[in-house]
Amino acid sequence: QVQLVESGGGLVQAGGSLRLSCAASGSRGSIKTMGWYRQNPGKQRELVAGTTSGGSVNYADSVKGRFVFSRDNAKNTVDLQMNGLKPEDTAVYYCFAGGYRGNYWGQGTQVTVSS
Repeated sequence: QVQLVESGGGLVQAGGSLRLSCAASGSRGSIKTMGWYRQNPGKQRELVAGTTSGGSVNYADSVKGRFVFSRDNAKNTVDLQMNGLKPEDTAVYYCFAGGYRGNYWGQGTQVTVSS
């Protein structure tokens, strides 16, 4: 059993920055991948950035050059530094963990970018 807790969401103006953090607790040894997804009402949840079990990082094309993903494998924590935020980045951001026994999701944190 794994629990994920996100923090760092909020309201910012276009061009601003936010840093999201996710801390995992519970059976941390069962986690093999971690990442960030986002979703707007009525739209599909999409991958923003995440790692494979080998540690490689994948980014959505829309955030490349603006967002930086980092992971501490020993602590099973991940951060997402978001720079140059745009109104289209507005969404609920979810922390994700892929485990050997199943997948886990955080409760989500709201990011709102004003024009």
